[in-house]
Amino acid sequence: MYIAPSLLSANFLNLENEIKEVCQAGADLLHIDVMDGYFVPNFTFGPCVLENISKISSVPLDVHLMVNDVNKFIDFFIPLKPKFISFHVEAENHPIRVCEYLRKNGICPAIVLNPHTPISSIEHILEFVDMVLLMSVNPGFGGQSFLPLVYEKIRHLRQMIDQRNLKVFIEVDGGVNGLNAPDLDEAGADILVAGSYIFSSQDKKTAINSLKCEF
Repeated sequence: MYIAPSLLSANFLNLENEIKEVCQAGADLLHIDVMDGYFVPNFTFGPCVLENISKISSVPLDVHLMVNDVNKFIDFFIPLKPKFISFHVEAENHPIRVCEYLRKNGICPAIVLNPHTPISSIEHILEFVDMVLLMSVNPGFGGQSFLPLVYEKIRHLRQMIDQRNLKVFIEVDGGVNGLNAPDLDEAGADILVAGSYIFSSQDKKTAINSLKCEF
């Protein structure tokens, strides 16, 4: 299991130290939510902040675009060379075109589904992505409770990926903690995004290891 701490729950007044601490504690990726105030009613990190984050992070960046105009935003972040750039299927009419553009520029494309968006909406896209991010809360704010309906979506998606013999990661974001991590692992998740659970912990290494199911 790979772990991606979500900076949405970090202490913004101590961001550099928070980033270095989770990197040293065993994070595999750094999950960064980019919000435009329209697709979700919140604003977060912009290109200038991400540029500085990329300079101090010792692990790859996982950029999650919660924006209406995907094409307007991706060119800001491609030069930073994150591992993944993910965008919402609900926000883009031509997702395959976006995936091909990202891959052409050396970025692993990823597609995101909100909790109530069916897996069937991305059946035609799976061959073009390296990761599917399943939201397990309604996007926009950290600290929300996990929605159990996502377990069945993970199982359905894992079956679909395996049947097609694809190498596509399943990432889960929202309300992830040490209690539900084993069930998410069993359902077929590969990457867990966790914010409050990690950044509110006094021992971030132990928190991250508990999510990796290293008992």
